[in-house]
Amino acid sequence: MDVPLWLALIIIGALGIKLIRLPWWLVAVILLGGYLLAGSALAPLFDPLTK
Repeated sequence: MDVPLWLALIIIGALGIKLIRLPWWLVAVILLGGYLLAGSALAPLFDPLTK
């Protein structure tokens, strides 16, 4: 099943706010940081961890 990245980020953010009761700004910072890290030069370091 192919899920667009933006949809997955919205779902994960909503679950973080509803279930864990994190502040919305913290969820936004974590998701944006992860998104930016995935497109950076450091991404190959984290790639083996996801497989």
